Amino acid sequence: MTRVLLHGANGRMGRAICEVCRDDAEVTIAAGVDAYGEGDGSFPLFRDIAACDVTVDAVIDFSNASAVDGVLRYCRDKKLPLVLCTTGLSEEQLKAVAEASKEIPVLRSGNMSLGVNVMLDIVREATKRLYQEGFDVEIVEKHHNQKLDAPSGTAIMLADEAKAAIEEEVTYVYHRDDVRKKRDHAEVGISAVRGGTIVGDHDVIFAGPDEVVTVSHRAYSRGIFARGAVAAAKYLPGKPAGRYDMRDVIRGE
Repeated sequence: MTRVLLHGANGRMGRAICEVCRDDAEVTIAAGVDAYGEGDGSFPLFRDIAACDVTVDAVIDFSNASAVDGVLRYCRDKKLPLVLCTTGLSEEQLKAVAEASKEIPVLRSGNMSLGVNVMLDIVREATKRLYQEGFDVEIVEKHHNQKLDAPSGTAIMLADEAKAAIEEEVTYVYHRDDVRKKRDHAEVGISAVRGGTIVGDHDVIFAGPDEVVTVSHRAYSRGIFARGAVAAAKYLPGKPAGRYDMRDVIRGE
């Protein structure tokens, strides 16, 4: 039985993870942390992670970027594996994540779903084949109107996969309203749409001479991300310090 400390327990994703864990006999939420709201009594809830004294096997963080520093300190102090799902981290925080991974196993992903992580491999392979044939790469992501960061972590992951497959220097372009010029082929365009209750849509568009290829992923519920996070929390305990991602979980290595 994997005992999890859920950071961001009362958020949308926190509640989705609780639902997944209720149906999974191999994992339990041993404690939660949330600065807002009250728990339902099914596990101890703390306002500050530093106050948590419950024994756990792994931490899942689905909160916001401002709280990540405290999570990293706690996990390093307690030598706990961390599933870091929060996006919108600063460069300084990304460096702190890299430092933490020298002491503890850290699984960080901009998207926890199986489908998206398979999509990453598809995008890299498609870029290898199409970019050199003159296809431009554009990424469009759509999310609900409550999402704080833009572009999404998943859009950046997809852009990074495309960039890794291109044998020349590539620039990410987030908007074109301030420059009047033709598009450079050595660009990856990234556009963000916010509205309504869209859970998460991502399209990678390969626009070539007289044809367009689009690789798409649609999320219809937060359950796909919750299931991925729980699978990661079960995977990490016992692993050596280092950086992990969802493809490690999928491979089971």
